[in-house]
Amino acid sequence: MANGIPGDSTVACNPAPERTRVWVVVLAAGAVMGLALGMRHVQGLFLLPVTGTRGWSRELFGFALAVQNLAWGLAQPLAGMVADRYGAGRVVAAGVGLYVLGLYGMTQATSAGGFVLAAGVAIGLALAGTAFGVVYAAVSRKVPAPRRAWAIGMAGALGGLGQFLMVPAAQGLIVAMGWQAALLVVAGVFALMLPLARVLREDSTVEADPAPPQALGEALREACGHRGFWLLNLGFLACGFQLAFIANHLPAYLADRGLAPGAAVAALATIALANVAGIYACGVLGGRHRPKYLLAGMYLVRSLAIALFVLLPPGPLTLYPFAAVMGLLWLGTVPLTNGVLSGVFGLRYLGTLFGLVFIGHQLGSFLGVWLGGWVFEATGSYTTVWMLAIVLGLLAAALHWPIDDRPVVRLAPGMAGA
Repeated sequence: MANGIPGDSTVACNPAPERTRVWVVVLAAGAVMGLALGMRHVQGLFLLPVTGTRGWSRELFGFALAVQNLAWGLAQPLAGMVADRYGAGRVVAAGVGLYVLGLYGMTQATSAGGFVLAAGVAIGLALAGTAFGVVYAAVSRKVPAPRRAWAIGMAGALGGLGQFLMVPAAQGLIVAMGWQAALLVVAGVFALMLPLARVLREDSTVEADPAPPQALGEALREACGHRGFWLLNLGFLACGFQLAFIANHLPAYLADRGLAPGAAVAALATIALANVAGIYACGVLGGRHRPKYLLAGMYLVRSLAIALFVLLPPGPLTLYPFAAVMGLLWLGTVPLTNGVLSGVFGLRYLGTLFGLVFIGHQLGSFLGVWLGGWVFEATGSYTTVWMLAIVLGLLAAALHWPIDDRPVVRLAPGMAGA
């Protein structure tokens, strides 16, 4: 604890410049993820202003964000492959540029197709380059093993802090300037993130993967032949469904139940603030305990929290405890899933493999956002979607428990999966 980093037993032998370098990497990763995921976290605050101004339905807004999640998921493996091959810096830079373009496009779109292209495709592709898939892989490779769990947890916590700060910032900008000007301000802040891409370049990897070298094709065949890889993918679908539905439809759900707009802002802020502690704790605990069991427990608690929230009368006494519990479990699944993958398959193609698993997450996100809007337009209620979120959480807990999380054995190059 001499350097203030929990669980670091290498303090005495690590010079100050090395500690500084690690902190710079962590801060850069946290800043990029905080802004990227923070903007995604507050998209629900724009639902009513955008649809009210343009005369669009909630289903259309939900469909645009569903496309965003699907584009993110489909692009993440490619982003991971490019980052694994050429370094994360270039991918992050491209993601920042696409985010600026997408936010600007949202302000200019007057047709449904234009809005889906900007909010859905452009920002979805941007997230593939600026969120945890690429950034966590870069941190994992740039930070020594004894400090890796801490670094991932801290980067995630800083990203969660960014999400928290984005809630009052976005709401304040919308009230003061309108939703279009608010998006333009965020786009300008995003442009300032571009220099941080250089910090995440992997031109000086700290530590080589000790496993025998592999070609990308061998790594993919090895992963696709591993039962746990598919269980992670299926289980991650529940995470995407729950988070995307809650983040994007909770404000409208609360308004429908008679709560003031401030309740939604406070709830999203509570989720983001609790996520700071939750993601840090999950990152650190993932280095001490088997991540698959932590994941199973998290999905069980999520389902229980959702069930209580839906069954009990709406109000501050139910909303804010629900938001706090969900926040503690919000993005903690990501470092834990990342931990299972790196523990089983190693670091060399971590960005690629996480990207493939993330497709399941984003398929769930697509369904959560789109079904939320479609079911509401069809029935006038979100009840069916809440029930589905509970069932998927229980299923995810059952799928994670039997994962074989032992490292794969590679006898020699070219023999993976033999």
